[in-house]
Amino acid sequence: MNDQNKLQQEELSLKLFIVLTRTFNSIKKRVEEDIKCLGLNPTEFAVLELIYNKGDQPIQKIGEKVLIASSSITYVVDKLEKKKLLNRKPCPTDRRITFATITSDGKELMDEIFPEHKLAIQQILAGLDTNEKEAMIQQLKKLGYYAEDV
Repeated sequence: MNDQNKLQQEELSLKLFIVLTRTFNSIKKRVEEDIKCLGLNPTEFAVLELIYNKGDQPIQKIGEKVLIASSSITYVVDKLEKKKLLNRKPCPTDRRITFATITSDGKELMDEIFPEHKLAIQQILAGLDTNEKEAMIQQLKKLGYYAEDV
């Protein structure tokens, strides 16, 4: 690759990074606005949504699954427990592990708001058609896997 091509690739990579970052920030802002309208903060919603869709989770593993600092998980679970949306349940086979489980109130809330949230996400991402979304998913996965290996 000659110097001119190298400079073009560097500029194009920088432009892509900026566009990805701005796009992500715009989408994230809209999604967070939607979640706040549902009566939860984004972190609470992420934890509740994980347990709603994936079942009981070890509290120690929630942070890595929803990209929240592990130091924040106890605080978030405490808040959701005070709202009677989650309970803690000790693991019957390992005293070191405590599970977060959704309560009937939490399930009822998510049954009500999750369909609305999915619709909001669909509307936020409606700027792309089905084929464009599928292609972008593959391209972003490819980019993400490459970035992890560099």
